[in-house]
Amino acid sequence: MDTEVEKVIREYIKPLVHMSLATVSGSKPWVCEVHFASDEDLNLYFLSKATRRHSQEIAKNPHVAGNIVKQFALKETVMGVYFEGTAKILEPGEEQDKAFRCCQDQLQVSDGTIEEASRDDGHKFYKISIENWYVFGKIGDLPAQKHKLAWKRP
Repeated sequence: MDTEVEKVIREYIKPLVHMSLATVSGSKPWVCEVHFASDEDLNLYFLSKATRRHSQEIAKNPHVAGNIVKQFALKETVMGVYFEGTAKILEPGEEQDKAFRCCQDQLQVSDGTIEEASRDDGHKFYKISIENWYVFGKIGDLPAQKHKLAWKRP
């Protein structure tokens, strides 16, 4: 079943670029919308300024959650992908270069984005390492339900 859930996740998120990202400060949760890209290990990448509330909260508490959901009309089959993980800002180097390539391929960010990330006031690259994926929906012959996929990858 895990391989089916993983396959659904990979196929579902591939064409999408928009996710809701939840962070927390103390006992106050926050949710925002960001554009994202993913890699072959199902890490998620996004760009944001370090001054944004979610970025400041990630700096203090890296635990995040979120969802990636297509809009659907009434009577359409419901499907959604959810995750829990940890987020971090990427410094210049191999990880940031990989994030840039993913964002360039999937979000069509410009060549100047990597240069912008080096400026204090520029958008920074963030990486979310997933601990658990969840799919809510119908997989195979099973009725619509929540399917969990534990995911500890490099």
